[in-house]
Amino acid sequence: MTAHPPASPSTVPLPAGFRAHAGSAGLREEGDDVVVVVNEGPAPASSAVFTRSLFAGPSVVLSRTNAASGRARGLVVVAKNANVATGEQGMANAREVLDRAAASVGVPPEGLLIASTGVIGRQYPMDLLRTHLDGLAGAEFGSDALAVAAAMMTTDTHPKTAVREMTTTTGSTAQVVGVAKGVGMVEPDMATMIAVIFTDAAVEPGVLDVAFRAAVDDTFNCLSVDTDTSTSDTAIAFASGTAGEVAEDELRAALKAVCLDLTRQLARDGEGATKLLTVEVTGARDRGQAKRVAKAILNSPLVKTAVHGADPNWGRVAMAIGKNHEDTDIDPERVRIVFGDLETYPAFPGEAELERLTEIMSAEEVTISVDLGVTDSAADAAGGTDGAGGSAGGSCTVYGCDLTREYIAINADYTT
Repeated sequence: MTAHPPASPSTVPLPAGFRAHAGSAGLREEGDDVVVVVNEGPAPASSAVFTRSLFAGPSVVLSRTNAASGRARGLVVVAKNANVATGEQGMANAREVLDRAAASVGVPPEGLLIASTGVIGRQYPMDLLRTHLDGLAGAEFGSDALAVAAAMMTTDTHPKTAVREMTTTTGSTAQVVGVAKGVGMVEPDMATMIAVIFTDAAVEPGVLDVAFRAAVDDTFNCLSVDTDTSTSDTAIAFASGTAGEVAEDELRAALKAVCLDLTRQLARDGEGATKLLTVEVTGARDRGQAKRVAKAILNSPLVKTAVHGADPNWGRVAMAIGKNHEDTDIDPERVRIVFGDLETYPAFPGEAELERLTEIMSAEEVTISVDLGVTDSAADAAGGTDGAGGSAGGSCTVYGCDLTREYIAINADYTT
């Protein structure tokens, strides 16, 4: 069974205030591979989150500096080449790409961000990039979000976009439109991914930054395909201010909804993936413990291969929980493991239940829920409960995919 991309609209317009160019510089054999987006709104604001890799590439280094103002006016993306581990020449090349892209849209270089994705350890093909970028001064900037998403792809099987609407304080409509790529080398912080969120709402940089970072933490930073952290992770939010102000709670909800939609699309399209795997952990001491246990389950090769083969070997989830040996407040006698709507521990399923578990694991989306019971234990020790008959405390939901032979094939031949 293979994963099928969701039906896509024929066009996904960017919000008001943005114009974009997606074009081919010849970095890939066919298709677009360079993106330049500019924010021409009356009240530009931005927020950006980057990888924590020690081998962060020049694109990340330069963008961290340029993003500090919270007023970045645009972005240039180069696909098929990460420009990482390329030394002083790689940094000089990244600066030149920024300079030339900025000149093409009339923005100071320090007002532009840059992102790169692709093979590590190779210099940019500067002759190709110079020719393309220098020709943009008179070029059409009429690309939509779908074209931007397609131009950023590496091993993605389809472009990924998401859209939500908000109501402004004056009753008009504002939009949040997101694009993303990344289906391998995915383990926060964040993933080998580029995500760009555009909104025409008017929002101060500080407010946008708080809302966007919260959304990233609950979505992109809860995504994992193969436990490998990329050198080039970049997630950016731009606001143009064209549509007017929105309530902060509505902005937070819309940003999270778009980021979660993109996260699920990235997980479902993980390299070689056939299934979306979601792991929900509740009843933990705090969110950190919940996320740690959820990731241990999600990233276990044994769990991932069992999900791929619809093997009802639920004990592998118990194994993955048990790997967290420093979390001594986890008591196996209080843990509950559920696949879909079927409890497997401590219910100890019989043959009929195992057949049902096989059916659950054969679906294109598999959800594993674990209640650690840690907060129940703490409440009992204190002589009380959470008042709701269930576990309170920390919880976290993470997103990933199964592990397949195709994943090995893709990455064994990636540069050839």
